[in-house]
Amino acid sequence: VQLVESGGGSVDAGGSLRLSCAASGYSSIVNCMGWYRQGIGEEREGVAAIYTGSGGTYYIPSVKGRFTISLDDADNTVYLTMDRLKPDDTAMYYCAHDGAVIHGAFKNFIGWGQGTQVTVS
Repeated sequence: VQLVESGGGSVDAGGSLRLSCAASGYSSIVNCMGWYRQGIGEEREGVAAIYTGSGGTYYIPSVKGRFTISLDDADNTVYLTMDRLKPDDTAMYYCAHDGAVIHGAFKNFIGWGQGTQVTVS
């Protein structure tokens, strides 16, 4: 599976962005898609995930209520809509596939794209 992220940019605090993750090259159903982020000098952290079969979603507490993950089956694209952005959201954002969220921990996601930079000032 190849993943290509886009949609990042620079915004003022309180603004919004929508990130896209276009998926291609898969021969079987992808069960779960996730968005991660990594700030400078920080570890990569899972942010949101969506289960493609049930549509179930998971968000880490710091973004719940502000971020929305969604899936467009027709376009094979996963979106992350980010509202009320804060400077702490500044990071490179990546998508990945075929992991799971277990007791709040993002596990076994693979297939990272090149990332898209989000800067909030």
